[in-house]
Amino acid sequence: MPDAGWPKFVPVADHALLVCLGDAISDETSAAVVALDRALADSPPVGMAECVPAFVNLLIEFDSLTTEHRQMRAHVEHLLRCPLPDRTKGQPREVEVCYDEDFAPDLVAVARSVGFSVDEVIACHLQADYDVRMFGFAPGYAYMSGVSSAIQVPRKPSAVRNIPAGSVLIAGPQCLVTTLTMPTGWAIIGRSPTRMLTGDECAPFLLRVGDRVRFRRIDRSDYDARKAAERHE
Repeated sequence: MPDAGWPKFVPVADHALLVCLGDAISDETSAAVVALDRALADSPPVGMAECVPAFVNLLIEFDSLTTEHRQMRAHVEHLLRCPLPDRTKGQPREVEVCYDEDFAPDLVAVARSVGFSVDEVIACHLQADYDVRMFGFAPGYAYMSGVSSAIQVPRKPSAVRNIPAGSVLIAGPQCLVTTLTMPTGWAIIGRSPTRMLTGDECAPFLLRVGDRVRFRRIDRSDYDARKAAERHE
């Protein structure tokens, strides 16, 4: 659970409370965020509308006509005094990825930057375990930690427009699979046919904060077959 001095509570307007569990990204802080998120799902306070977990904090949105910041804080403090659910690890997930050149326009540049061959970069990407830390920027954008230090590269100086959905991106220690056509300054190293948006109203995203992801390589024919099957559903 959080170290001494944490949590810290920050009121956000009249309808939300930010619960800060640390000031540096770490496995321990992330586990504390996920545990509190699970506890709030199991025992929601009156008036709570939504919880939004992030790297080091969690935002609790609530109905300001029903409750207030002090009541939200009291409920969180009560939960933190109790044993939290032992469910900080989510589901293991597999995401397919094709590294063909036209799907991976930055793969060669990444390899040159770190002094590896393209195959070595791909091997590093496939061997790592990725933990879903938070969602942000757009629906289903799961920010994952776990990129090997051997292939970490910084963001580009400026973004590139019209990057297709399904693009597999890395920047620093983070990895992301896009769900929309978008601009990005991250390095594009592959493309995935795996559906990140499920179409299920109850569980709209394939991934959940706390899940652990492994990438599995597929070739172009498998990628095309997956996309063709998706178009005919």
